[in-house]
Amino acid sequence: MRRLILGIAIAACAITAPRAQAPTAQAGRVTGPITLAVDARETARKLLHARETLPVSPGALTLVYPKWLPGEHAPDGPITDLVGLKFSAGGRPLAWRRDSVDMFAFHLDVPQGVNSLEASFDFLSAIGAGGFSSASSETAHLGIYSWNQVLLYPQGARTDDVMFRASMRLPDGWKFGTALPVAGQSGGTIDFAPVSLTTLVDSPVIAGEYFRVVPLDASSRPVEVDLVSDSQGAIDISEDLTQKWKKLVQEADAMFGARHYNNYRFLLTLSDRVAHFGLEHHQSNDSRVPENSLSQSNAIGVVAHEYVHSWNGKFRRPAGLATADFQQPMTGELLWVYEGLTQYLGYVLAARSAVWDDHYYKERLAQIAAYLDNLPGREWRPLVDTTVAAQLLYFAPGQWAAYRRGIDFYDEGWLIWLDADTQIRQLTNGQKSIDDFCHLFYGGESSAPMLKPYAFDDVVSALNQVAPYDWKGFLTARVYQAAPLPPLDGITKGGWRLVYTDARNDYLKISDGERIDAAYSIGLRLRTRDGVINDVILDSPAGKAGIGPGMQILAVNGVRFSADTLRTAITGSKGASGPLMIEVQNDDVVKTLALDYHGGTREPHLERDMSKPDVLGQILASRAK
Repeated sequence: MRRLILGIAIAACAITAPRAQAPTAQAGRVTGPITLAVDARETARKLLHARETLPVSPGALTLVYPKWLPGEHAPDGPITDLVGLKFSAGGRPLAWRRDSVDMFAFHLDVPQGVNSLEASFDFLSAIGAGGFSSASSETAHLGIYSWNQVLLYPQGARTDDVMFRASMRLPDGWKFGTALPVAGQSGGTIDFAPVSLTTLVDSPVIAGEYFRVVPLDASSRPVEVDLVSDSQGAIDISEDLTQKWKKLVQEADAMFGARHYNNYRFLLTLSDRVAHFGLEHHQSNDSRVPENSLSQSNAIGVVAHEYVHSWNGKFRRPAGLATADFQQPMTGELLWVYEGLTQYLGYVLAARSAVWDDHYYKERLAQIAAYLDNLPGREWRPLVDTTVAAQLLYFAPGQWAAYRRGIDFYDEGWLIWLDADTQIRQLTNGQKSIDDFCHLFYGGESSAPMLKPYAFDDVVSALNQVAPYDWKGFLTARVYQAAPLPPLDGITKGGWRLVYTDARNDYLKISDGERIDAAYSIGLRLRTRDGVINDVILDSPAGKAGIGPGMQILAVNGVRFSADTLRTAITGSKGASGPLMIEVQNDDVVKTLALDYHGGTREPHLERDMSKPDVLGQILASRAK
């Protein structure tokens, strides 16, 4: 998800800014593999140094910085963090000019007689949350290195056709993990085997002072976990969790029936000082979680989601996301398959392997169903518009999220594919399931990494081969039409129902220290520490009272705000004769608002419907032998 371009007019010895002029008649080009050397020894101060050597022919040449990255679904290449850019040839500096329209492109002129060009620049690693390639990814003890941050390549070239010879210099004593093949290592410098630009960018490196490798599968296509953290204790993984992780790999084999990688590495960073997310790659995944996650139950479900992406997203990818280079815009209409089906399958695998326990899975599913069941944005925005607009919504603010809708295709995709799975089982009297679709669509013979793009009709065709039905109509109604209610049929056909009770939802408990989710009672989501409101459900008691995002709750029923004060007041509203009184500050205005609410605490859960078979239990049952 990011970008860049280059242009240069040669000056004999001086580094002068070139005048805007038409390119020379002769077009220069890169004529062979690019050598890239990255010096990461200043990781501790968030500074990386890159040097490229490009074999070239004379003439006008444009180099670009990766803009659209697979898996990031937006043009968010961190171009503003590329600094200190210099070009030279034969020891002489070359002037360059950024394109005035495409900020990711740089133009220059390669002089006659020159066959080698050097480019040097630094990358300022982000400090703060950021997002994917622009996210905070280094600390004093570790680094997560994304190659797209530190390279330029020729404009118009297919990334499959551009070859790179990359090396990396790490801080002394650090160990590393990556899916890239290693050609050699001397001291702190690692030389990697030549690979295409596609493979290079698809193969991040993690490294650090505290590093551990945990083998999971020793077959001809081996799998391992590479752990890095800010402390030694954080990478001490228990034998129980190791066995669950091994089971996850086995359950994926049972689900898909083939592996489309030569080797696979779960690259897991455990730190409270980097951004937390997961990003898929074909032979690895870059997942970042809090430092204590290995000691917490149900804390690493993200790795199951990212592992599924090796099949769904990497091996098979929507045609609109399978572009030939990193500058072409990607179209995300089928992200409800790419991300939504991965969300469903990943968390099924998490439950089948016991990485998640069954109760936690159901609590998480209940929370997702309830969130989507209290979403005023459903009235105007169909799910497909969240996929098409994903490149905008990834960076949308959290305020008014329920009315705007966000990247809901992850979680609504979970519900849609649960619905599809239970429908397949119903149509075939339990003889077939989504696993049969996975074998057909993502399986076949095991192979090295490869890409097979698909379209909507290919998904429909595969579903019909598993169980004939009006799958086009089924999916169109759920994806392409605005629907006030979410697709909860998979839950009901699975033998369960969504209910609200005064018991705490175990998934929502996890975020207690950061935020309070009272959306299903008074209609608010707010920060725990200070009562600042993040989101309001329009047709809720809070919404009707005129409360909006950005306001701050000062007091509840005359008592100074705290999380406990608010929860006690909501609980006590049940049977109370008067309204709930909320004192709020809106900029410099303070006022007290009356909320007409008497329902007590309401949090979502799944409740068993004993009139139906427990199909959801069958879905979550282990398949591995």
